[in-house]
Amino acid sequence: MQPHMIPEHIQDIKTRYGIVGRDEKLILALDTAIQVAKTDLSVLIQGESGVGKEIIPRVIHDCSLRKNKRYIAINCGSIPEGTIDSELFGHEKGSYTGAIGERDGYFGAADGGTLFLDEVGELPMTTQARLLRVLETGEYIRVGSDTPRRTNVRIVAATNVDIPQAIKEGRFREDLYYRLCSINILMPPLRDRGYDAVLLFKLFAMNTASKYHILEPVRLSEDGEQAVMAYKWPGNVRQLKNIVEQISILEQGAQINSEVLSRYGIIAGQGEKYAIQPTNRHGKDESGRDWANEISWLASAVMKLRAEVDELKSIILSDHKSSSAPLQLQDLSTLEQTIEPEEYIPATPIVPPAPKVNIQPSSSPEVIVPPIPSSHEYDEIEILKEESNLNIVDQEKQNIIRALHQCKNSKRMAAKMLGISERTLYRRIKDYDIE
Repeated sequence: MQPHMIPEHIQDIKTRYGIVGRDEKLILALDTAIQVAKTDLSVLIQGESGVGKEIIPRVIHDCSLRKNKRYIAINCGSIPEGTIDSELFGHEKGSYTGAIGERDGYFGAADGGTLFLDEVGELPMTTQARLLRVLETGEYIRVGSDTPRRTNVRIVAATNVDIPQAIKEGRFREDLYYRLCSINILMPPLRDRGYDAVLLFKLFAMNTASKYHILEPVRLSEDGEQAVMAYKWPGNVRQLKNIVEQISILEQGAQINSEVLSRYGIIAGQGEKYAIQPTNRHGKDESGRDWANEISWLASAVMKLRAEVDELKSIILSDHKSSSAPLQLQDLSTLEQTIEPEEYIPATPIVPPAPKVNIQPSSSPEVIVPPIPSSHEYDEIEILKEESNLNIVDQEKQNIIRALHQCKNSKRMAAKMLGISERTLYRRIKDYDIE
């Protein structure tokens, strides 16, 4: 299946879930999810952390006959071992300290629907035995009870654990693995997805520019695109989104080349699993890596922020000189406390994964790797831009004028109304030449 030949039903799914990517493994994975959806087979999704495994169970549920029933997603790794059985299977009143009433549990609550067990590899062995019983017989027993209950739940599980290795080490039941893995979907890491990493970069840059009222999204140069595709991305899509947001804020409107990317640690051919290494007195860690560039960049960023603060002070001083109200020293100190960089709020990746499956045709969701498209090929990011049909600059200018009018030109109140810092508001007023 060629990257440019995407079936209409797959394109509809991509549009519905905001999936960006044209790699064959992505298309095959989505097609597999749609095929499996009409059955009640258990599905196991495997892949590294951050690849977007969570999109596949949602697609499976929404395309299934259970779509009008409940869909419950559970992160098994976040529930304490002492309460996991109660959370999943429910409990009877008085079954343990603190059990002041009955609890249905997720298997009872999701009866007739779909249960997504994320990080299933983290389940304790005793809970694995209970889960195996549900998969084999449809029965479970509440904590503190001896009466079997029945449930009709579709199980979709995901894990970033190497299950075969966990089986060898006695941390995962082999029989449970085969019950879960009726259909196996393997989500490939971002480093194997080629040009999809560039498409994602563009999408995240657009989203960040819109979210933080940046006039122009950052853009990649040709060598910047090559660096993004050649980097190993140990944190996958989640790491890429985080990096793009940082670059968008600190390099506003700039063209991003490989040199700029290197300042953020994105270097072609590199990208090991996250580890904090102690540095020696020569500025190198135990692996010999030189951190001088990173330290220099951080110092530069601090100085840049300091310069912006000073610029803002000068603007405020000039405004007060032209007004009749005297400027109090405490006004400046208060202002300085409010012009910290705008809070960074990470958004959830909207990108899906890429799997491998045991049926035809199969495997791989979300954002994955296509060859670099030629100029005439379909560019999903540009289509997104056209469909939005939104003049961000004009809209933001009118919003600022309206807020200033409603707040009787009080910039502090207008900034709060707009949800931005006063520093950003002053800069926008100057950029838009607002009287």
